[in-house]
Amino acid sequence: MNDDIKAIEAATWTYLDGLYEGDVEKLGQVFHPSSALTQSLEGELKIVPRAEWFEAVRNRASPKAAGLARGDHVLTIDLVGPSLALVKVKCQMPPRYFTDLLSFVKLDGKWVVAQKVFMTETA
Repeated sequence: MNDDIKAIEAATWTYLDGLYEGDVEKLGQVFHPSSALTQSLEGELKIVPRAEWFEAVRNRASPKAAGLARGDHVLTIDLVGPSLALVKVKCQMPPRYFTDLLSFVKLDGKWVVAQKVFMTETA
């Protein structure tokens, strides 16, 4: 079980590094090809497929390139069972601050994100 927690934490930091650096290759290591991002936006459920999100990441300045301070935190890792985990993180791209819930599944011995549900706050 401890090895699973370590693997999930490492995958989570790969995700956070990819976000900060704008590195779609790193994000692709963590997010399953069928994954999507989900949020409630103006009272509506908005779902963005991984490919569409990756395109947006490619076409924007990364927080690192913009010289923004890094403020990532892994808040919880809940190993629900042998093939399911939920990770809660906080990250930022000022003036936007994010809380992400990452649903991890273990496939072929590797932990990957099946779904990201998130909210955004602005300062």
